[in-house]
Amino acid sequence: MREVIATEQAPKAIGPYSQAIRAAGLIFTSGQVAIDPATQQVVAGDVSAQTERVLKNVDAILREAGSGLEKVVRCTVFLKNMGDFAAMNEVYGRYFKQAPPARSTVEVARLPKDVQVEIDAIAVG
Repeated sequence: MREVIATEQAPKAIGPYSQAIRAAGLIFTSGQVAIDPATQQVVAGDVSAQTERVLKNVDAILREAGSGLEKVVRCTVFLKNMGDFAAMNEVYGRYFKQAPPARSTVEVARLPKDVQVEIDAIAVG
């Protein structure tokens, strides 16, 4: 079984994908960028502000699925500039305080809407 997860508390998909899919007891979120769901616009600010918005979006999607950040087992972080790692990591650490999930962080040439960070997650449903 495969179930599409969608919420108005996170940005609408900007392409042919779902905000998340529930399958095999897990929630797989699509990569989230720093779009404010109220305006559908990229939030202003540095990588810290963008990471904050991204993680709020991921959390909203997971909550819609009956899960949450505390149930995340894996994240992938895509950074436009690895020089922003420390700033991103500081914000990320506030959202994953205890038993943080496994994670990979990679630098990429470009991200959708020219944002500075994108994060996807896999969580227990």
